Formats: sequence, C-alpha cells, structure tokens
Amino acid sequence: MEPILDIRGLTKTYSGGLKALDAVDLEVRRGEIFALLGPNGAGKTTLIGAVCGMVRPTSGSIRAFGLDLKSDWREIRQRIGLVPQELGFDIFDTVDRQIRYSRGLFGRASDDGRITEILRSLQLLDKRHDQIRKLSGGMKRRVLIAKALSHDPDLLFLDEPTAGVDVELRRDMWRLIDQLRDQGVTIILTTHYIEEAEEMADRVGIIDKGRILLVDDKDAIMARLGRTEARFVLERPQQSIPEALQSYHVSLHDEGKVLVYRGGDGMGKGKAEIAAIARILIEHGIIFSALDQKESSLEDIFVELMEEQAAG
Repeated sequence: MEPILDIRGLTKTYSGGLKALDAVDLEVRRGEIFALLGPNGAGKTTLIGAVCGMVRPTSGSIRAFGLDLKSDWREIRQRIGLVPQELGFDIFDTVDRQIRYSRGLFGRASDDGRITEILRSLQLLDKRHDQIRKLSGGMKRRVLIAKALSHDPDLLFLDEPTAGVDVELRRDMWRLIDQLRDQGVTIILTTHYIEEAEEMADRVGIIDKGRILLVDDKDAIMARLGRTEARFVLERPQQSIPEALQSYHVSLHDEGKVLVYRGGDGMGKGKAEIAAIARILIEHGIIFSALDQKESSLEDIFVELMEEQAAG
C-alpha cells in the first residue's frame, strides 16, 4: 500500500547556514499514529512546516496522498490538519466563528451538525459563543484542535499538543485521537511526554540535529533496544566481581554494596540472566537483601540515543 506521506532527501538550510533538516527520508503509513520524538531544535517543527507548506525546503521531495507537494500543494493542504504549538487566532472572535472560518478557509461547505459534533467532542459546546480571549489556556488549546479538525482532514499533525495543558485535556485529547484513528485519520504527533508516545503510537521516529536516527514499530524498538536493569543490595560489600559473573554485564557501586546488572535484549534475556546472577551469588555465599528490577521504557531508549549522539 502506498504511504500516505512519503518524504525523500528533504533538506532545509537557512540563510545563516543552519541546517534544520538534513536529507530526511520518512514514510508514514495510512491510518497509523506516528510519533516523532526529538529534543528542542531537532527539526520536528521544521519538518511539519515543510509538509504543511509553511516552510520551503532547500531540496528533496514530499508526496502526500500520492500527489507531489510542489505541483499539487493546494489539494494536499486541503486534506491536512495542523495543531501548532503556538496559539494563533483572533482572540476577540467567538469560538464558533473561528471554527467556521477555518472550515471555509479550506473550501468546505458550511455544516452546522459537523461543527456542533466537533465542539461537543472537545467539551466546547457551552463556550461556542464566547470570545476566545475569555477562555482559559486549556480551552484555547481545545479551540486550536477544533480548528484543525474543522475541515475533516485525512492527515492530522499534532505539534506538542499536550504541552502545558491540564490532565483532563490531555486525557480528552488521547480519547479523541483514538476516535480519529478509528475513523481512518492518520496522525503524526510530536510530544515531550514520551510515555504518551509509548502508549499511543504504532510507530516511532527519532530525529536529532535534522537527521532521522531511527524509525520502526514501537514494539520492535522495545525488543531491539530495550534493556533490563537490576540492582542487588549486598549484605556485605564486595571488593571485586566473582569470576563466575565476569561474562555478565555487571558492575559494583556504592563502595561495593550494590551489584548492578544492565543487559538483555528486550525479549526476556535480561530476566533469565538476572535469575542466573542470583543463583551464582548464592552459590558463592554472597547474600543480597534486596533486588530491584525494571525494564527500560521508550523514554530510557530515547535518552540513551540522545546521549550517544552527544558523545559522538
């Protein structure tokens, strides 16, 4: 199946020499939730801007819905929704008029029923006649989302949609995203809340310094790069690691009072090795009073990749 978005060799270099995007290749599948992760300044917003026609690439190609953005930009843009990071609307206008304006801007016919449905889904129905300036920050964020959905896009970009919003709105957002995916909308999101990406996304891409470092199914990333960590609290400090443990990824910490294991492969190998380490400690008369074990999260993997990039 042809991807809904196909980006090849996309580069953006600004006049001062800053390369915001560096030969980016990316495919997004129809109907998926794709999370794009990266630190501030990594190129996430620039990439979104290029697809939405707000940033002109230096080189490369963008195809969406089987169309070329250079020649078919008007049709492509009509099928894309964007929830930007920054609040941007006429604060003296009413909620209802702003959403209707957005729908008309993309050439969609007026539809009172659809507008009401969007307002209700975002708990804005009782605010529809209020001026935007009178709304709370969270409610203003809901209006941005409503504007992005007003023309029923097939591809929806969410650029840090839950940054600085309350827990209730975040929960409503993810409930709405689930509904949109069920309706066949493809969603690309950037987020600082990596645990949300871990929970919601089908696939994950990691970008840093304008380059895509990794793109894969979320479960495949966890299996390939996931690790297990265990801390054995020893009753007596050890001066060295027993020879029988030399083949394992272990080290002594806290003046020999804690034996730390970091290893595995995200497929259960770590748990088996921890059990083997425990047996070896007991066989050698090394008693441990506590064992703390955890599996690495997507955030752990992300942080590790960023540290490797910084070191490299």
